Amino acid sequence: MTTDKLQRVKESLDLLKLGTIAKILDHELFRAAQEEIPVTELLERLFTQEADSLIQRRIERRIKQSKLPERKLLADFDFPFQKGLDKARIMELAELDFVRRKQGLILAGNSGTGKSHIAKALLLIGCMKTYSCRYTTAADMLSDLLAGLADETMDKKLKRYLSPEILLIDEVGFDRLEQQNVYNANLFHKVIDGRYCKKTTIITTNIDFKELGDYLGDPVITTALVDRMVHHSIIINIEGPSWRLHESQQLNTDSV
Repeated sequence: MTTDKLQRVKESLDLLKLGTIAKILDHELFRAAQEEIPVTELLERLFTQEADSLIQRRIERRIKQSKLPERKLLADFDFPFQKGLDKARIMELAELDFVRRKQGLILAGNSGTGKSHIAKALLLIGCMKTYSCRYTTAADMLSDLLAGLADETMDKKLKRYLSPEILLIDEVGFDRLEQQNVYNANLFHKVIDGRYCKKTTIITTNIDFKELGDYLGDPVITTALVDRMVHHSIIINIEGPSWRLHESQQLNTDSV
């Protein structure tokens, strides 16, 4: 291929936004000539790499849009430490069949038992499978929705939590300051009811369902809320020791 023709090809690739092919074209053409690679195989290599690059960019965009604060992996979870947790069941959840069924997932247990780690890892997998995902803590979500009531942007803010195919509401029960507003239960109910049997909601909590009424400040609305949370949801109770406490003890032991 002449220099002029190669330049025109690259200009066309730029116009078509095929940046990966444009970047690797010289190398692949040289390799094809050296190894006498058929044109069809060369084209397959070029477009496969472009497609892979496109998928990777989509995944990165999904992760960024999800607001995940960190990228947790199930491979990094210490299953031997949490002996009461069924690893096979968690790995089955990682297939995300429950998302396709539009089921919810509730991970309950004491602080430090790994609920958030598992939930964040599952949300990351959702991003990698190009589901639209959103991470929030219960406190941040309620603060955001309360602000929407104040400045009349409630519908717009509520859409943030109703639209994603997978919503992770982390740390339900963690921040007791949420009890201070009488609208908390109603706002939480709007999110759960709006997603009920339509999209997947993952919840992590360190309190019992019986305590949700006190936590959200309205036992009556919370009864209806819990009914929707529990129905059509997978519930996993993690009864085990705190990893953070274990790690702290190890550090203190090592420093002696």
